[in-house]
Amino acid sequence: MFFVRRTSRVSVRGILKSASIPSPSSTTPRIVDSTHTWYTCINTRKYHAEGLMLAPVVFSGLFVALWTWKCLMLVTFQNKIIYMPGLPPNARWEKIQDYANRCAGIEFREERVRAADGTDLALCVADVDLGPNGTSVRPDVAFYILYFQGNASSIPPRLPDLASALSMLKRRSMQWHATNVRCTMVCLSYRGYWTSRGRPTENGLKLDSAAALDWISRLHHDTYGEDVGSRPSAELVLWGQSIGAGVATNLAAGIPMPANVSLNSLILETPFTSIRAMLEVLYPQKWLPYRHLWPFLRNHLDSWNNLETISQKYRSALRPPEVFILKAAKDELVPSELSEKLYNRCLDVQLPVTKKDVAGAFHNDTMFRGEGRRAVSDFLSHRITSMRV
Repeated sequence: MFFVRRTSRVSVRGILKSASIPSPSSTTPRIVDSTHTWYTCINTRKYHAEGLMLAPVVFSGLFVALWTWKCLMLVTFQNKIIYMPGLPPNARWEKIQDYANRCAGIEFREERVRAADGTDLALCVADVDLGPNGTSVRPDVAFYILYFQGNASSIPPRLPDLASALSMLKRRSMQWHATNVRCTMVCLSYRGYWTSRGRPTENGLKLDSAAALDWISRLHHDTYGEDVGSRPSAELVLWGQSIGAGVATNLAAGIPMPANVSLNSLILETPFTSIRAMLEVLYPQKWLPYRHLWPFLRNHLDSWNNLETISQKYRSALRPPEVFILKAAKDELVPSELSEKLYNRCLDVQLPVTKKDVAGAFHNDTMFRGEGRRAVSDFLSHRITSMRV
């Protein structure tokens, strides 16, 4: 019993001794430094605000970087964006023979010519004899059509539609009674397109079109000789589709015609005023930077200014070239107002001009539709007939 009581006293004393009882000094209230606390709070809020701003800053930076990158790509690779000789993928391996049975009996052949810088170019050429005799060794008029294609594909797939227009023109020739006409169509394959060498640029295309014109001049000379009195007159029509319209007006405005060739007319199929105008069409939002990149353009194809130059060149001519504008009523690429601007431009600079809207046609299929082919053949017939007056 004594042992138990002793143990109990020790246990209680140990418990009291080991208990964590604060001393009076430790429980005395302390004054906290409020300045330190406020500074710590401000720093905490500052770090928190910086964390909130990080995401918007990073997002804005990426957005600006993307804009800058795209602008740089548009300027650097503008030739590849404007000219697409590799589309569709088989464009460079097309053959004239593959489309021969769809050319209404009109035979095209491939010719070669070199530009002034030595670039080897391909031409597709066809001869069609018009007039009462059907065939004529010595025609009264040699009528040449120099055709410039759009920005993609190659010449061979276009031949059936072009041949159809020539076939319509040939059928209309039954109405002529006194004039024999040989019509020669020359389709230029730009550098980089089809079997032509090189890479397309606007300056390069100017050399290409000049080489094709020189080829026509030499063909006329070799075919009909040097005697001006006995050889037929050579009348030239420049026909361009889409960017080809810009190539046609560049040629007409840029260099003088050869002495043995006269510029008769221009056919502008689904044309636009300039590349700068197309930038504004593709990117109409003023807050986007792309439409403001025009000072960095290396390609202009400015038919708007070219028409004024053409008018000044032929102002004193007895027969200034007539302009025919062929529009696609449902053009999904070039707005109709650009064609209208070119039409009004011709009126302003006093160039004779007519226009035709092809109902239901999209940008690349005006010649696929019979109405478009008839419009072209009617215009060509009108120009040939006017030479007899």
